[in-house]
Amino acid sequence: MRRTLFVSTAVAFLALFDCSSLRAQQTSAPAAAPASAAKQTETDEYTRYELLAPESASFKIWYEVTATTPGAKFFYNPIRKGSVATDESVLDSMTGDALHFEVVSGAEARKDPLMSDADIDTNFIKVSLARPVPADGQGRLLILKTYKDAKSYYRDGDTIIFNRPLGIKRNKVVLPSGYELVGCNVPSQVLQEPDGRIAISFMNPGSGEAPLVLRAKLGAQTGPSAVPHSATQARSWESPFQGETERARLSERAHQDRDIVYFLQQPETHAFSLYHDYTESHEGADKYLNVVREGSTVSDPSAYILDTGEKLPTKTMTGADLAAAKIDAGEPVSPAAQVVLIPFAPVKKNQSIRLRIAETYTAPTSYRLDGDELVFDRSLGRARNAVVLPAGWYLTTSAIPATITQLPDGRIRLDFWNGRPDSVDVLIKGKHRPK
Repeated sequence: MRRTLFVSTAVAFLALFDCSSLRAQQTSAPAAAPASAAKQTETDEYTRYELLAPESASFKIWYEVTATTPGAKFFYNPIRKGSVATDESVLDSMTGDALHFEVVSGAEARKDPLMSDADIDTNFIKVSLARPVPADGQGRLLILKTYKDAKSYYRDGDTIIFNRPLGIKRNKVVLPSGYELVGCNVPSQVLQEPDGRIAISFMNPGSGEAPLVLRAKLGAQTGPSAVPHSATQARSWESPFQGETERARLSERAHQDRDIVYFLQQPETHAFSLYHDYTESHEGADKYLNVVREGSTVSDPSAYILDTGEKLPTKTMTGADLAAAKIDAGEPVSPAAQVVLIPFAPVKKNQSIRLRIAETYTAPTSYRLDGDELVFDRSLGRARNAVVLPAGWYLTTSAIPATITQLPDGRIRLDFWNGRPDSVDVLIKGKHRPK
């Protein structure tokens, strides 16, 4: 499936896959629990570290996080032990407005039932959310702060070292101006900031911390000569097929905010439901257009705004309908192609919304029963993808490395985190558990 986004004054095409309508089957957010048992939960965490002058032993942090406990009015962000925090501020990601916060002790945090097991020796930034987290929704935050931590950021001769285990799964570290990267122990993208500073970015799909150690030395250009050339739409000359553009290949994979979860139905149906989340921040954007991938048919589309719980209308069209309505998809769309159109209020300047789009797809080529084997064979292009096997089936094969978990109802979930700027050709097989 491909996805195209429309802005009221301009059209921008974005590649995408599928989406589904399964609030009841969500596995990325916990189900509502009794108030006495509920704990603080979060998702979609991303951290940007900007290393300041080495002699300061300080680094600025941009921490994006999404609160997911239904009904929560506060969010608690721990201040890491050994770090001295200053210059804190918190923004609501939907509106861009500043939020009230205070620094509280672990003992004070424990007074909130959501934080009854908070570490008594840790201080927390207690944020008053702009609105209670809606059922099946989210509360998105941007927390800014500066840490001073001489054990994490220091000099060793002519080398500066950032040595910090990172528990957040998506991270970016920006070196000071004039420094080149000479060592990095975690496989990472190396990218340039618009001003020429060198940055490393990575995703850590494992269950533990990433034991990051960065080493850098003076030697990089500064000023106008350090500014990178603009990325182009040129495609790889060496690829045996039409590869991604340079612009796509040089985008920061860890910060991409689209993720998708597939729920496979029984294989003889050739059907899978799925939901897809993404953040829209382009000023004036007022439509989402999903062009269904060839070989798939769509049914039961639905959509809502995760920030507020507001349901959105959906309209299923064809490529011919699209042409008649004079909606430009940014590329040719065959007259028979299925298209799902989702309108919403135009996004205002410096604001954003996060959408959950849900659909059911039937795709006999991608999903089928081969004798007694389940086969799911599909190219997945998002940085974060998950596939949940149907009830009663166990995993026998996954061609692409994945992390594997068993859900409380016994189903098997595979998570494919792809830090490369390309698609992965997922091939999954399974067999039915003996009765």
